[in-house]
Amino acid sequence: MKRFIEGEERTQMTLLPECLDDYIVEDNPVRVVDVFVNELDLGTLGFNGIDPAATGRPAYHPALLLKIYIYGYLNRLQSSRRLEREAQRNVELMWLTGRLAPDFKTIADFRHDNGKAICKVCSQFVLLCRKLNLFSQSLVAIDGSKFKAVNNRDKNFTQHKVRARMQQLQESIERYLAELDRADRDPSLLPPGRVEQLKEKIAAVKAHVRKLRKIQKQLPQIPDQQISLTDPDARSMATSGRGTGMVGYNVQTAVDSKHHLIVAHEVTNVGHDHDQLTAMAKLAREAIGRKKLTVLADRGYFKGEEILQCAQEQITTLVPKPLTSGSKADGRFDKRDFIYVAKRDEYRCPAGERAIWRMTTVENGQTLHRYWPSACPRCPLKKQCTPADYRRIARWEHEDVVEAMQRRLDRTPAASRWRRQTVEHPFGTLKAWMGSTHFLTKTLPRVRTEMSLHVLAYNLKRALQIFGTQPLIKSMMA
Repeated sequence: MKRFIEGEERTQMTLLPECLDDYIVEDNPVRVVDVFVNELDLGTLGFNGIDPAATGRPAYHPALLLKIYIYGYLNRLQSSRRLEREAQRNVELMWLTGRLAPDFKTIADFRHDNGKAICKVCSQFVLLCRKLNLFSQSLVAIDGSKFKAVNNRDKNFTQHKVRARMQQLQESIERYLAELDRADRDPSLLPPGRVEQLKEKIAAVKAHVRKLRKIQKQLPQIPDQQISLTDPDARSMATSGRGTGMVGYNVQTAVDSKHHLIVAHEVTNVGHDHDQLTAMAKLAREAIGRKKLTVLADRGYFKGEEILQCAQEQITTLVPKPLTSGSKADGRFDKRDFIYVAKRDEYRCPAGERAIWRMTTVENGQTLHRYWPSACPRCPLKKQCTPADYRRIARWEHEDVVEAMQRRLDRTPAASRWRRQTVEHPFGTLKAWMGSTHFLTKTLPRVRTEMSLHVLAYNLKRALQIFGTQPLIKSMMA
């Protein structure tokens, strides 16, 4: 073929064998993976098999298998079977492993047996980023997102789902029995073989009902009254769309505002974020190595007790309060229209009347002070205020902490935009890498290991974009 670039003949012999290193350019990210793992003290991190056995077949070194996994997650190859195939044909993996090709069972067992150590490797890279001054001056954004588990929605059961499913099955049985009754009256109404088919369907539905009844008896014995058959730790969780949901896990991340690196992460099977603010803020503070920290979060994290704990830990929070006032929805004044006067420990209502302290109660573990004015029955604005005789206002004993946070939010109108720009992009990137199935492993400990590998790959790519391959390698070896 003239005037085209031509390749070499497949049968062409070379005088000297080519070096495998010639196929890997100097700025190839695989070189970073090799140096990073070689610089780790795998024994201190807790990896199994650091000291080889004196007898038996020699095993693969844990560093080799860790390199395979980090390379795989960097290149969206999470499956152990796919990694086995790539080790046999991928030149980069051949260079990384020295032409060794472990089977998929060996690769999968390494991740299964070294979950905690792999999570520590992710933390070690965050520590490296801290030494390289990649973090901002103590500003992080926290958010949570739902990730799909292996468990299908049809294999997840709650009391409501069981009742709805049993009703559907009962309706199916009644429909099949009605067809059989018609066949008894006039056999010509149904084609040959349909009667036997209906009887088989009825037997199958009844067997399914018996299984559901067993599950229904087990549900009250489980704390959250939810059973997942495929992945026992996966839970049904609501998503942002109304009437939608998935069976999966709630992944929490704390992302630094400077280079959008994930400084801390956690995986839970609790479907809400109300109790995650303090825990994630502490993890982030420990990761970036600073005493004081400013945290941005969305309304889902708003909880008085969590905000108070953060204040006691010298963690500054910026969390907007959910707008869930029933009075405002009905077109009446809500609590924000009542001004608290700290010197007198009383409220001033929209009509200018004093709402003084009347009583103190304890509800759901919170000490609440109750206030209301005496002028409510004769107030001209009563219809706009309350349908009751008096408008009562509840104030938490630590409400001043929440009010101080609200004043910070008022002085920082761009906080919500900063939070979105910082923390939501990593979630979108990770879900795109993981594909439609998201997690491939089952149970919470293994899912945490898998998430740590994803976070490590994400941070590693970010660091490569910031430094480049060779400068990053020099920093690791320094």
